[in-house]
Amino acid sequence: MPMRFDLTDMQLMVNVASAMSLTKGAEYSFLSLPAASNRVKNLESALGTALLYRSSQGVTLTPSGEAFVRHARIVLRQLEHLRGDLQEYAAGVKGVVRICANTTAMNEFVPAALERYLVDHPDVNIELRERLSYQVVKAVAEGAADIGITAQDSGASLEFLPYRSDRLILVTHAAHPLASAKTHAFADTLDYDHVCLFESSAIHSFLLKAAEDSGRLLRVRVEVGNFETSCRLIAAQVGIGVVPESAARRYEQVMPLKLIPLTDAWALRRLHICVQSVDRLPAFAQELVTQLLQDAAAESPAQGLP
Repeated sequence: MPMRFDLTDMQLMVNVASAMSLTKGAEYSFLSLPAASNRVKNLESALGTALLYRSSQGVTLTPSGEAFVRHARIVLRQLEHLRGDLQEYAAGVKGVVRICANTTAMNEFVPAALERYLVDHPDVNIELRERLSYQVVKAVAEGAADIGITAQDSGASLEFLPYRSDRLILVTHAAHPLASAKTHAFADTLDYDHVCLFESSAIHSFLLKAAEDSGRLLRVRVEVGNFETSCRLIAAQVGIGVVPESAARRYEQVMPLKLIPLTDAWALRRLHICVQSVDRLPAFAQELVTQLLQDAAAESPAQGLP
């Protein structure tokens, strides 16, 4: 007898896996916790294997659960693609594009493109997540994201399209002791307090790792939500910071800042758009990729970030 799968069960398991919480997974699936728990138990019974490890700290996927969620994401993505391809014929059906991007893309490049795209595509919703570059590639490879923007240029048998570049640069107050040099290595900055983006941001995690690789600690004095606030506090001599040059150049015009190139190889990265296959994206997602590439081509080359 063929096994039957319920799309609600698939979406529930995907949501539980994303949240690592049955309670949150139920909430995201618009189910009560008892109903969600019952669905998972019935699914486990039908499959003859446990999908979740349950503990007082929450839930994690068993190996069987990981396999189920991986395939469920593929099925749900294909259904989303089907809806997208039929969208122009089915009034009221909305498409969803899931994007993972690193910090520079999230803050500097993606918002303007999405502003225009969403105006032109009122029936499309966007799910946007910030991740480290390797996490972006992993999300696209696993089907958790449709489009990724990353500093990597290969991996996981994905398609990588050249997008933009941007440089991470040291920003100090004009009177700071480091301001007199023409260049600095990142290690030179670790004796001073830093103004950083929030701990949850990809760039914060990247800089912590870069400091660790130097055998040092990153001295974080304050965490802020965006590059403008970061530059304002640097201008107020609260600390120094590592900021994408494309952002720092804007604020240099109106604040007493000094921009100093970093000599570390990782300071300059080329950004790529990655997808499993452009041709297999739904039409509305292909149009977003085209919008991103056209915006990049229309502007002078910027500079790269992890």
